[in-house]
Amino acid sequence: MNLTSSRRVFMISLAASGAALATGARAQAMVDEKDAQAAALAYVADATRTDAKKYPKYAAGQNCTNCALYQGKSTDKAGGCPLFPGKQVLGAGWCSAWAKKA
Repeated sequence: MNLTSSRRVFMISLAASGAALATGARAQAMVDEKDAQAAALAYVADATRTDAKKYPKYAAGQNCTNCALYQGKSTDKAGGCPLFPGKQVLGAGWCSAWAKKA
């Protein structure tokens, strides 16, 4: 194998590895409402199911996509949240740590 061929194989392998890592990073587990952290923060996957009497801070229209902590785009179905490291929250979800996005 000559040097040019070795370099080409290395670059192709590197690109394939990078693509695999990027794809894997997006395939994070979703937060389960029954998780201890999720339960402590009253996380619900569907904000419309939030108990407004129990959580008076909740207002209709609040969800993860318009929270300052949400790390995805407002159009993403799910995204990261620093409150749940290594997991994703649904964009339609809500928790008691919700803070209005600037």
